[in-house]
Amino acid sequence: MKEKIHPKYDFVEVTCACGNKFTTRSTVKNLKLDICAACHPFFTGKQKLLDTEGMVEKFNKRFASTSGKTVTRKPKTEVKAKTKLASKAVMKKAAAAKKAPKAVAPAKKAAKTEAKAAK
Repeated sequence: MKEKIHPKYDFVEVTCACGNKFTTRSTVKNLKLDICAACHPFFTGKQKLLDTEGMVEKFNKRFASTSGKTVTRKPKTEVKAKTKLASKAVMKKAAAAKKAPKAVAPAKKAAKTEAKAAK
C-alpha cells in the first residue's frame, strides 16, 4: 500500500439519540446516531415511534377522526361531478363519430370504382 494516502482509522465513541454510548473504529471523529441496537424495534421487540415534526400526531389525529375506517371522498361540488359525467358522454360521442366515417369509406370507394368501370 502507498503511504500517507489513507485516512486515520481511530477509536471513536458513538452516541445515540436514546443516550446509549459505545466505542467503535471509524475515520470520522464524532458519530451521532438516531437509532442504535439498544433502541431499534427489531432488536428490542418494542415499537418506538420517532416523531419527525409532529407527523405521527398529525396522522393519529386524522386516523382517529375516521374511527379506523377507510373513507371515500365525495366530489367537492356537484358541478364538478356533472362536468365529469358530461365530458365522458362527449368522449363516447366523439369515439363513435370517429368509427362511423371508416364504415362509410369502403362504400364510397366501391362507388368510385364502379363509376370508373362504367366509363
